[in-house]
Amino acid sequence: MKKKSEEGVYTVAEVSEFLKVHWQTVLNYIKSGKLKAIKLGNGYRIPKKYFEEFIEDNLAEKKNV
Repeated sequence: MKKKSEEGVYTVAEVSEFLKVHWQTVLNYIKSGKLKAIKLGNGYRIPKKYFEEFIEDNLAEKKNV
């Protein structure tokens, strides 16, 4: 059986691990609209497409840092 991340859907924990940030930071991104997610019950799932968009939108070179 494949992991969710291999199927194109990430959990908040998986995204926080990848970004090396606290899981609550990921929730803040979702609640502020910076990261699109699907609400399922009490949790969220982040489709790979939305995660890739978030990464693209937040590239340092794009922001002239």
